[in-house]
Amino acid sequence: MERKNISIIGVPMDLGQARRGVDMGPSAIRYAGVVERLEELNYEINDLGDVQIGSPQRLNEESVDNLRNLKAVAEASEALANVVDQTIHNGSFPLVLGGDHSIAIGTLAGVSKHYKNLGVIWYDAHGDLNTAETSPSGNIHGMPLAVSLGLGHPTLTKIGGYEQKVKPENIVIIGARSLDDGEKELIKEKGIKVYSMHEIDRMGMTAVMEETIAYLSERTDGVHLSLDLDGLDPHDAPGVGTPVIGGISYRESHLAMEMLEESGLITSAEFVEVNPILDDKNKTASVAVALMGSLFGEKLV
Repeated sequence: MERKNISIIGVPMDLGQARRGVDMGPSAIRYAGVVERLEELNYEINDLGDVQIGSPQRLNEESVDNLRNLKAVAEASEALANVVDQTIHNGSFPLVLGGDHSIAIGTLAGVSKHYKNLGVIWYDAHGDLNTAETSPSGNIHGMPLAVSLGLGHPTLTKIGGYEQKVKPENIVIIGARSLDDGEKELIKEKGIKVYSMHEIDRMGMTAVMEETIAYLSERTDGVHLSLDLDGLDPHDAPGVGTPVIGGISYRESHLAMEMLEESGLITSAEFVEVNPILDDKNKTASVAVALMGSLFGEKLV
């Protein structure tokens, strides 16, 4: 991977869902030593600090069309999109730290401007393919992938000034084990490629990643990795807001990151849903940093 400059962008967002604490995720990841870890791999690190997150109270906000904190999330997404866009324009690799997964709306809006056929690896227990009509909760952190497909409230889908950020055939979901009915229908309708825990167990992570890399290599000109720490099993990553047992192991996740590094495919990345309040001695943030190490070329020997 040709990327010696990495720009870290913190997004202390906790408005895409109802549980507090995930806004402290970027600080927890920094505390776990992300800058030092990547500097040891000979990267030039530029920590751009945190994107300013507004409050629903300041915007006099109420739930709109079954969408919690819509205005505040949209405002933060627009700000993040601008920072990510400028980061790539400056020739640096954007590494975004969350924050809940609604931040992917802004990340993808900023990234997609630079690619004709952006690929997305969605490493997550959930599909995040809900819309206001299908969401059981109204939490926007369950909607960012649908929004990035151009599906959902126009306030969100038009972030960055254009609608569809990624095509359904350019998406691979890895680790899914908790999908709502509306998400299952959308996956079938759009033909989105999904490796659930069934496929990971049956095929093994090596085969899953080999197929993913081959699939995206032939159809994309850049690939964004959106890694939700709840993709891992809660035993390995307890500090997440929506844990689902039976997830990807710590070692399998390292293998996936190592294979992505070897492929040279990844052109931007985000690590989200680290919630220190629910964590055990910052374990989940430390796992996130360790996985970043593998993604950026850390080797045992």
